[in-house]
Amino acid sequence: MQISAGCQIIYDCPQNTPMLMMISPHPSRVADLVGPHRVTIAPPVPFREYTDSFGNTCTRLVAPPGRITLTTQLLIRDTGLPDPQHLQAWQRKVEDLPDDILVYLLGSHYCDTDRLSNIAWQMFGHIQPGWAKVQAICDWVHSHISFGYHHARPTRTASEAYHEKIGVCRDFAHLAVTLCRCVNIPARYCTGYLGDIGVPVTGPMDFAAWFEAFIDDRWHTFDARNNVPRIGRILMARGRDATDVAIATTFGPCTLAGFTVFTDEVLPVT
Repeated sequence: MQISAGCQIIYDCPQNTPMLMMISPHPSRVADLVGPHRVTIAPPVPFREYTDSFGNTCTRLVAPPGRITLTTQLLIRDTGLPDPQHLQAWQRKVEDLPDDILVYLLGSHYCDTDRLSNIAWQMFGHIQPGWAKVQAICDWVHSHISFGYHHARPTRTASEAYHEKIGVCRDFAHLAVTLCRCVNIPARYCTGYLGDIGVPVTGPMDFAAWFEAFIDDRWHTFDARNNVPRIGRILMARGRDATDVAIATTFGPCTLAGFTVFTDEVLPVT
């Protein structure tokens, strides 16, 4: 199958404002693109791309005073299959983990492991290591947090989501990532496109957040918000938490004036 996806982000800037954007598909999905990934900026301004320390494609620019519109569009091939599940995936001991994986056991800005470690061990320490433990964490987070766009707050940490019991997809991901790390399962935060393919339409499109757990010596996709295998994930970026993969980071005063996302299956022409 093929999926058409993209976004439009509009800012009003009172002065020259440096911006760091993550609006490109992850390099691991570039081979699946049908044609080029387009980034359009109006009014036209110079921009450049680089690869950050997590392997994500980042776009740098300086927005001039006034209104600036950033538009992206891509067409990508997808298997059309739900997220794979590997129920027998096992968990490696901390002392045997590769060196570059250890960072995903540590606390980070939104994943405050120090506040949830004892709770995590009490709730999940007895569960069989590996896939079963990660899934138990997803099941619990899915039932613990009440989803609602009106609950969104960009400063909410995992421990605050635990106590407040409300949030959006990033809060589900942050809490699940944190609980995994607390019980020695490396976990990293992911963001990207996830359309309503194969499921009822749930509302206006937005970027989605999920996570990956390192078990069975490789990374596996988990989604505490939806908690069912989904079709058509398009990864954009991975990192320790939302700080590392923010769609837009602005270095100066500006106002978000518009934000739209689309992800649609492209039906074959008959």
